[in-house]
Amino acid sequence: MRLRVLIAPSGFKESLGADEVADCIASGVRRAVPDAYLRKAPLADGGEGFARALVGAVGGSLHEVTVTGPVGDPVRAHFGMLAGEDAPTAVLEMAAAAGLRHVPAGRRDPLATTTRGVGELIAAALDAGATRLLVGCGDSGTNDGGAGMAAALGVRLFDEHGAGIGEGGGALTDLASIDLSGLDPRVRTTRIDVACNWTNVLTGPAGVARIYGPQKGASAGTVERLEAGLERYAEVIARDVGVDVRSAPGSGASGGLGAGLSALLGATLHSRFDVITRYLAFDHLLADTDLVITAEGAIDRQTSRGKVPAEVARLAAARDLPVIALTGTVGEGVQAALDVGLDAYSSILTRPGSLDEALHGARDLLVSSAEQTMRMLLVGRRLAWQESDPQHRSRS
Repeated sequence: MRLRVLIAPSGFKESLGADEVADCIASGVRRAVPDAYLRKAPLADGGEGFARALVGAVGGSLHEVTVTGPVGDPVRAHFGMLAGEDAPTAVLEMAAAAGLRHVPAGRRDPLATTTRGVGELIAAALDAGATRLLVGCGDSGTNDGGAGMAAALGVRLFDEHGAGIGEGGGALTDLASIDLSGLDPRVRTTRIDVACNWTNVLTGPAGVARIYGPQKGASAGTVERLEAGLERYAEVIARDVGVDVRSAPGSGASGGLGAGLSALLGATLHSRFDVITRYLAFDHLLADTDLVITAEGAIDRQTSRGKVPAEVARLAAARDLPVIALTGTVGEGVQAALDVGLDAYSSILTRPGSLDEALHGARDLLVSSAEQTMRMLLVGRRLAWQESDPQHRSRS
């Protein structure tokens, strides 16, 4: 009987999109098991590839637009218009406008990077006729709480002297008041749903600055400045808007963009995996599968906090399906991923090397790792067959 394999990976940040990762894994599996029945379900988790994944799943069109990037330079971004929806629906990922890949290594300063381009991308989708927005949060290079995004759509953020505050997370400590009267009126009549990591909160010990700030170039001192800015931001939002975003689920998504979208634009935040699996009919895919292979750039203690491999493992475990994860790096706390249903994991790295080497060689490394993983499984299958074969036991 043909082995049925579901390939359901996330992307590898700054290297490969989820669709590319799925293609690489499929190539490796076919090298080892040429007759395997493969199905690919790339799970862009709200970050890079989110719009393309949903347009590819349900049909529609992609539209390119130039917006302000996170360091202030113009970048080419995109949004999708989905087919078959009751209302004209645009899907966009914040990473297309303000993702970490748009922040050069030497300019990674979350005190200064801005989500202004995300607001410009939303405006472009509204210009295209969208009356519903589906926004993916992930892979951000910013930590400004969505302040830049809101400002691009007409929200005014003032300091104590009545002047507008600057760009970036560092400017939030100057915030004294928020005025929503200038918000683009189309936003008020647009349904905005946000696919985000439900476990991320805005402030506190598990707040977004402390958990993700270092990934974006923040030193220990910078993390504390970012935290102070987000605390001030939350305080002013609570007073002027009447919404408490400090510990709301998803408020810390994409450097606090979740808080800005929900409090200032009236968006509804959702678990990103719930959104993705609904559009991809993931439960149906699992119903006809023998093995699930997932993947992400790192497997560590954060994996169990809403990352794709853990969410895939939870759903597969409910059907008693084995799940293997391929990953670039294995970090501390990986046991938590095993506890939620992941059966095994394997790093694609086979020798010491630099991060740049790993990023640029990820495609070949994934193909080879998928092939070797399947060959190991074939050895296990042979051993299981030999153990269950009476004639083999008698010969031994």
